Amino acid sequence: MSVQEIPLTTIRTRIRGVPLMPEAVMLALAVIAYFLFPYDLALLTRIMVMMLFVLSLDLVLGYAGIATLGHAALYGTGAYAAGLFAVHVSADPVTGLVVGAAAGAALALVSGLLLMRAHGLTLLMLSIAVTLICQEIANKARDLTGGADGLRGIRMEPVLGLFKFDFVGRTGFWYALAVLCVCYAVLKVVTLSPIGLSVRGIKDSAARMVAIGSPVYRRLVTIYTIGGAVAGVAGALAAQVTQLVSLEVYAFNLSAEALIMLILGGAGRLHGAIIGTLIFMVVHHIAASVDPFNWLFIIGALVLGIVFFVPAGMLGIPAALRNLTGRNGDARP
Repeated sequence: MSVQEIPLTTIRTRIRGVPLMPEAVMLALAVIAYFLFPYDLALLTRIMVMMLFVLSLDLVLGYAGIATLGHAALYGTGAYAAGLFAVHVSADPVTGLVVGAAAGAALALVSGLLLMRAHGLTLLMLSIAVTLICQEIANKARDLTGGADGLRGIRMEPVLGLFKFDFVGRTGFWYALAVLCVCYAVLKVVTLSPIGLSVRGIKDSAARMVAIGSPVYRRLVTIYTIGGAVAGVAGALAAQVTQLVSLEVYAFNLSAEALIMLILGGAGRLHGAIIGTLIFMVVHHIAASVDPFNWLFIIGALVLGIVFFVPAGMLGIPAALRNLTGRNGDARP
């Protein structure tokens, strides 16, 4: 039976059978962090925004195997779309998220029609080119975007008309956590759906999926569009909680850092993206506070250690230890 013929009841059974322990633990830790670090809510909110962005990259790269270094284009487009919508149309946060998702998905769809026909180095270069084009457009449209000075004047209405954004960041924290949980649940369903299973097969062997009749190109464009929508939500969320959008949302280092976070946690597993982002952001914050000029040495050493000793990411450490113990046991007389 092909991937397309998997019945909906089977998918529901698989979703119900997925253990929710990692998700429950992560949610509990987020709530605990709120009370343990009441003066660092801005940092915690930023971490959750990056988690959402890395989750979108995990869907594209970890599950579908689409190599990209221009994922910031989708994030930045969502940020500018939500910011402009808040300034000129409506300051409703939820509607702004929808606008950001639509903008990210639209860019992903248009660019994906070209990108998904390329492979390897060509795909990497084209994805970077899309980001540079978007950045240049935002810079030249100074009257609309503010150019290098950034888009200012963003003011948000209370979330659902009830919760005002405060200076401390309490509302922003819970708002970001709620958006992260909803998007995580959506991505969980997508990865367990026929299209999610199909792109996993495409990542393993595109030729084999073509042989069984799977529309490889269409599936890749679709999953890239979904990833673009989630990245657009992340950008919109960042614009709303910071009330500022600058050209930095299109920076190359944003895409590179997201890739490093994904490598740290382990690609192809949603909670791996969460863990990798948390580790990177915390190490970055601590190392930069100790040495603002050389903190990248610590990040580099951490990445090298993961790549050489645990290629599957932090989530692969238990399995690596079990394998090491097994080999040692086999060596005994």
